[in-house]
Amino acid sequence: MKLSEDMRRVVLEQRLGFVATVTPDGRPNLSPKGTTTVWDDEHLMFADIASPGTVANLASNPNIEVNVVDPIVRKGYRFKGTATVHTDGNAYERGMEILRELGSTIGRDRVRSIVVMEVTSAAPIFSPAYDDPATTEDGLAERWLRHHSELHPALR
Repeated sequence: MKLSEDMRRVVLEQRLGFVATVTPDGRPNLSPKGTTTVWDDEHLMFADIASPGTVANLASNPNIEVNVVDPIVRKGYRFKGTATVHTDGNAYERGMEILRELGSTIGRDRVRSIVVMEVTSAAPIFSPAYDDPATTEDGLAERWLRHHSELHPALR
């Protein structure tokens, strides 16, 4: 499936994806990945920096879901597909290049693998607050920016 322009925008802006896999005994595993980004028009990727559980799960079951949400406007996307883990070779090198182009300074000594996800389906995620016709994206953003600035003095 081809990623829309908005899907690409959200992933590139947020960079934090919540990755769901399944353990070999069938239990769900959810792990945040701060290197989530766009690989190409049909794939996402993230670096395995501290992801031994996620990578082990993918070895036994390549099905994966990645959720990327803008926490301020409470909108994003749910991506489903299958993943391939690359520990070396062209795909690993390309993943490292993509990370560098995004400004990452993480060294290859810390990146054990590059995980590439083929996106087979995607759906929007949005807050139930949008069920109220009076709710606007700007209004919701203002509310959550105020909330975060109260929690984090550096944002004031």
